[in-house]
Amino acid sequence: MSASLRERLFEAVGVAAATVAGADVELPDFALDPPRSPEHGDFAANVAMMLAKPLRRKPREIAEAIATALGDAGGLLAAVEVAGPGFLNLRISDAEWRSGLSEILAAGERYGAVPQPSRRVQVEFVSANPTGPLTLGHGRQAIIGDCIARLLELQGHEVTREYYFNDGGRQMRVLGASVRARYLEQLGRAAPPPVEALADPDADWPQTLGGLPVEFPRDGYQGEYIGEIAAALVEAHGEALVEEPPEGRFRDAAQERIFAEIRATLDALGIVFDEYYNETTLYREKKLDEAVADLRAQGLVYEADEATWLRATDLGLDRDRVLIKRTGEPTYLLPDIAYHREKFRRGFERVVDVQGADHIEQFPFVREAAGALGCDRDAIELVMHQFVTLTRGGEQVKQSTRRATYVTVDELLGDVGADVFRFFMIGRKAEGHLDFDLDLARDQDWKKNPAFYVQYAFARTHGIERRAREAGVAMPDAGFDAAPLALPEELELIKLLLRLPETLDRAARLREPHHVAYYLRDVAGAWNPYIQDGTRHRVLSDDPALTQARLGLCLAVRQVLGNGLRALGVGAPERM
Repeated sequence: MSASLRERLFEAVGVAAATVAGADVELPDFALDPPRSPEHGDFAANVAMMLAKPLRRKPREIAEAIATALGDAGGLLAAVEVAGPGFLNLRISDAEWRSGLSEILAAGERYGAVPQPSRRVQVEFVSANPTGPLTLGHGRQAIIGDCIARLLELQGHEVTREYYFNDGGRQMRVLGASVRARYLEQLGRAAPPPVEALADPDADWPQTLGGLPVEFPRDGYQGEYIGEIAAALVEAHGEALVEEPPEGRFRDAAQERIFAEIRATLDALGIVFDEYYNETTLYREKKLDEAVADLRAQGLVYEADEATWLRATDLGLDRDRVLIKRTGEPTYLLPDIAYHREKFRRGFERVVDVQGADHIEQFPFVREAAGALGCDRDAIELVMHQFVTLTRGGEQVKQSTRRATYVTVDELLGDVGADVFRFFMIGRKAEGHLDFDLDLARDQDWKKNPAFYVQYAFARTHGIERRAREAGVAMPDAGFDAAPLALPEELELIKLLLRLPETLDRAARLREPHHVAYYLRDVAGAWNPYIQDGTRHRVLSDDPALTQARLGLCLAVRQVLGNGLRALGVGAPERM
């Protein structure tokens, strides 16, 4: 609706400019938005205010000329009012609003999509180290990333969902050492220290010798799953692995099992990745060495304190950062830089990184260094999300990843189901803290649980259709006559349904899928009370024309709710 109105306004502005100033003028990109008060119409435009200076006329004079040139815009408008110093308040005709219902039904599952010039976009999300089950923070990131990918696909982009598989670095060594310690513990054997522990008193390894009780690695992984992996190794190999190093079979066995469980969790969430990119690929193909050499050639790398540094201050950042530690081991920054360079080498035109708040300090260094390596720095985006807390009985559930006393995604999925989990996780802006109310998520009352509230509104449309067919009433097609829909609440509902395209477009452009969740709750909040008032809003009545119109409205509500739920990856049940 706004697009059609904007096109008409452009034509009218051109005519008005010639009328009041006798000259052509470059038309500005003016605002056309719903006014704060519905009494002022459906849309308000500030174009006359913006033309006052180039046309050297009072904005109200320009606005009146635009209103005259606009007229009823070919039946689109019911009224045009010049307000204040020169604002244009525009009211769409009721007939035009009603005609939008036919557009919804004709477009079907494509209704709401706003196609853009197609680009190759990579959305990277989750990318959790395979060191344990997915936590609530990972779960929130998974849903945000998947919804952003879905919204970009609706715009016509070629989207690749990618999981960066962190299978290298210190954390994986600690994982292997943790499993090895539990393995030896279950065999009643002590854990002999690796060579690194003997050489470096600050190494994160147990420093016990044979015959002493097994000591766990400093910052080791303590969850029950570590003991389960160790038990499986004992069952399969007995004592044959006693002399194996932590980074051998212990790490490999843990990585294989944990990542299989992560994949199963993602499957349960309805998330399918197109690519899994291994961090070790960067090491094997010497991509880290190449990145350092190319940055060094630009004078952006130097040596100090036995370490290799990125001269980030030359890139406009507040301090320099270490790329390679004095031990020769890369910091997290270097693989991230090399990985982002490979993203663009693989042909992606835009990269969207969905990451937790703990990555916000690292991101500018990655983006600027990747830009120095020839990547389009402006095409690298960060969607940052805050952490998730869990409340039960009005009190926060204390969680600790170090002590493995956290609630996993699998546990919540088994408790509340994937649809409720997804809807709750997308129900707040990513940058805002999310409080997952477990009691509300468990509540089966559709009037209280926001996920069920929206799903129930969708299911009711199918219930109405079933009753209509049982009564021998045919369902309308896209060309139905909506003229009998004359009640104010019906027109308001229609206006709301026609906001889906702008809602999906805004959510995609801003990478903010929570707007879709808010919108669906608004639609359900208008539809559920409408249907509950069986006296005033009877769908199946003795008036055939009114029955067909309200059935058409019902189908439009179903299409909008279904398309919106699909954009969030939430199910749309026909019965509840």
